[in-house]
Amino acid sequence: MNLRSARAAFGFDTLKTILGIPVLAIRWDEAIALLTRLIDERRFTKVSFLNAHNANLACTDPVFAEALEDFLILPDGVGVDMAAKLLYGAPFPSNLNGTDFIPAFLQASSHPLTVALLGTTRANAEAACAKLSTLAMQHKFVVVHDGFFSAAEEPAILERIARLRPDILLVAMGVPRQELWIERHIDSRHCTLPVAVGALLDFMSGSVPRAPLWLRRLRLEWLFRLWIEPGRLWRRYIVGNPLFLWRVVKQKLSLGPRPAEARR
Repeated sequence: MNLRSARAAFGFDTLKTILGIPVLAIRWDEAIALLTRLIDERRFTKVSFLNAHNANLACTDPVFAEALEDFLILPDGVGVDMAAKLLYGAPFPSNLNGTDFIPAFLQASSHPLTVALLGTTRANAEAACAKLSTLAMQHKFVVVHDGFFSAAEEPAILERIARLRPDILLVAMGVPRQELWIERHIDSRHCTLPVAVGALLDFMSGSVPRAPLWLRRLRLEWLFRLWIEPGRLWRRYIVGNPLFLWRVVKQKLSLGPRPAEARR
């Protein structure tokens, strides 16, 4: 089930298209209810998040953009909020970034779930598993493998996931590898919700620090990440953020908002 079919099935009629990518515009509690219902009804649904960086990649990588068409996409960060405000006159109702939303969703889910972790380093995955187990003790968390596996190892990993058949599979391999891997390899035989979570497991492990809460509330966590990892992230933020906004302005000038998708 992708975003459009989820919208039709569950009555959410609000989409905001950002650089050609339809993003579900719902509140935090509605998103928790939606994912809960998808799991309860065992509706296989790929989940990812759109931020400025992902949107930029999709503009230059048609394979990635095509893969995203089969995902339920949630809004992540101040960049897509600015885009929604410019294109549709209002930001997204909630910032559903995976780093905050996925742990909160797991805590809010009272029914015991099996959650598999795949990606990052083995040490970080194990530490994230332990942290999540303390946050949401009602669930079973299992590390399947780190994110550094060869093509030869892939069949055994997929077989293990299929045997476990978790309710949720958290895939932390970075963009766009995680989405492309899910698109190419994961289906309803493996899990119900495969979720592309980026750096979530690194954050949960404590190996990568989060910005102070006051900075997150100011929507400036990207600035903190740039400060601690300038060599890796300068192009993403210093070049990527203005490029993203320029592309959004071009969308505004060339097409404008689509009324059917801009309903709130």
